[in-house]
This record gives sequence, structure tokens and C-alpha cells, in this order.
Amino acid sequence: MRVVVRPGEKPDYSTVEPVSTAEALQAAGVAKLTRAHVQQIDDLAEQRWFGRCAVLHDDTGQPSEIYFWGFSGD
Repeated sequence: MRVVVRPGEKPDYSTVEPVSTAEALQAAGVAKLTRAHVQQIDDLAEQRWFGRCAVLHDDTGQPSEIYFWGFSGD
């Protein structure tokens, strides 16, 4: 992965697209994702050759980690 896609940009080969607040709300019903929501957002990575990322929050609502996932083109 070489580039993190900015809001409004289209993902392309070798890029990572962050989960938007709208996507988080639709997939998990919350704006602040936690590890408990990972399974609910996994389907957001649906194309080969680019990945997704999401900021995951701890129990107090503070950002605690960045979760990356996706598919290679193999």
C-alpha cells in the first residue's frame, strides 16, 4: 500500500481507503468503531488490489489502534 485515499477520492491499485463515518454508521450502527465491530465492517473491503482501514476506539471512546484489511490481487 502506498497511499491513503482522501475523502472524495476514488480508491485505486495499491491504496488504502479509511472507513467513513457514514459507512461505520451503516455497517455497525456507531460512529466510533471498536474491536467488537471489526466483523461488521469486514465486508467494506470488496475489491482486489486495495485495502481499507478504520480507527478503532477503546472503552472510553479514545482512538487506540488502526485496523487494516483487504485483498491482494492474487
